[in-house]
Amino acid sequence: MGKLVEIKTKANESSVSDFLNAILDEEKRKDSYDILQLMEKVTKEKAKLWGKSLIGFGQYRYKSPATGREVDWFKIGFSPRKANFSLHLIFDAKKHEDLLKKLGKHKMSVGCLYITKLLDVDMKVLEELIHVAYNSKGE
Repeated sequence: MGKLVEIKTKANESSVSDFLNAILDEEKRKDSYDILQLMEKVTKEKAKLWGKSLIGFGQYRYKSPATGREVDWFKIGFSPRKANFSLHLIFDAKKHEDLLKKLGKHKMSVGCLYITKLLDVDMKVLEELIHVAYNSKGE
């Protein structure tokens, strides 16, 4: 068994609504609530604030294949950043490239999908990607 590492960013009891209501840009605030509702619908879980700016759903223990260290983390989540939304969705992008092609305007990195605004994407496809990520272990 690996060594459990204590990290700074962890679930806390801060209010997700207070965090979202503090977003000054009206469109970003509305999009944030839409993403929140979509993730709640898919996961059937209540959101928790992780650190100061990440909203997460579910929890699992991630074990680094390289070091064997373990951390507790959320299954899926998002952060309404100034430039874009970072959706923390871990899945095999090559395996789901057909969905990504249908999604609309986005950028991808390992474990994160970046969207500027929800008007740029197909919400049904986004819901499917959230479902894939929540129910997979990177597959």
